[in-house]
Amino acid sequence: MKILITGGTGTVGKALIKLNDNEYINVSRNEEKIAELKREHPEVKSYVGNIEDKGLLLRVFKDVKPDVVVHAAAMKHIDLMETNPIAGCNINVMGSLNVVEASIINDVPITVGISTDKACLAESVYGASKYLMERVFMNSNNDNANRFALTRFANVAHSNGSVLPFWLKLKSEGKPLKLTDPDMNRLIFTQEDAAHLINRTIKWTRDHGGGFVNSYKMKCINMLDLAMFIANEEVPIDIVGKRPGEKTNEDLISEREINRTYIHGDDIHIRMEENEGADRLTEPYNSKSAEMMTEEEIKELVWG
Repeated sequence: MKILITGGTGTVGKALIKLNDNEYINVSRNEEKIAELKREHPEVKSYVGNIEDKGLLLRVFKDVKPDVVVHAAAMKHIDLMETNPIAGCNINVMGSLNVVEASIINDVPITVGISTDKACLAESVYGASKYLMERVFMNSNNDNANRFALTRFANVAHSNGSVLPFWLKLKSEGKPLKLTDPDMNRLIFTQEDAAHLINRTIKWTRDHGGGFVNSYKMKCINMLDLAMFIANEEVPIDIVGKRPGEKTNEDLISEREINRTYIHGDDIHIRMEENEGADRLTEPYNSKSAEMMTEEEIKELVWG
C-alpha cells in the first residue's frame, strides 16, 4: 500500500513509518527534519513543501497516486496559536481543505486526518481549528468515491511539544520542572498507540466506509503526579500558571456527541448521524472520568 503523509517528519508520521512495511511518501516543509528522516528511513521519498500551497499538493498527489493520504501536518502549539490565529488557521483549516481538494481531484481512495481532544468543546484557537478540520473531512466523505475519516488523539507521549522531553531535559540540567497547574489532568497514550489507531482507521474506512472520527478510551495522568515522578525529589517543581488556551481537564467525547457514537471493539466512532442502537456511549469521556494510570504505567510511559 502506498501511503502519503503530510507532516511525515513529525512524531506521528515517523511512528507510522516504523510500524509496518508500506511504501511511504512524505510532504513537509522542514529541511532539517527531512534530512533526519532520510537518514533514519532512506526508503521514504520526501517532497519539500507547505500544505498551504494547494498547487504543490495537486502536483505531488498526481505524481505519487497514493492509496491513502494521512494528513498529520499542523500547527499545534496552543499558546502560539492564541497569539497567531491567522497563521494557525491558514495551516490547520485552509491547509486541511487543500489536502481534501487534492485528494478529491486526484481520486485518492482514503484520506485520514489527525485531530485532537482539543477539538472537543474547543476553548483554544488550536482546538477550534481542529474542530473545523473534522467537519471539513466528515462533510467531504463520499463512500462511492473518496473516503474521508479522522482520528482524535489525546496527548502523544514524547511527541514534539510534549512536556515529557522538556521536563526530562530540565531535570538533566538540574533545573526546576515548570508545571502550569497542579490540578491539570491529561489523557495520554504512546506514539505506537497513535500509529495503531491510524492503521485501524484506515482499515475500517477501506472495509466499511468513512465519515467518522475514531478514538478510544485512553488513560489519564495527573500532571503533578507526573512531575513528582520525574523530579523524584532531586529537583524542585515550580508552579507557573496556565498558558493561554489551556484547560484543567480535557474532553475526548462530549455530552453532545455521545448520541452520535458507535462502539466497535475498543474503538469509538463519532459520526454526523445519531445512533439509535445500544452500541454507543452513555456518558461523555474526559480526563475526569478516565481511568488513571498506575505507577508502573507512568514508569513505562516516561522511560519506555
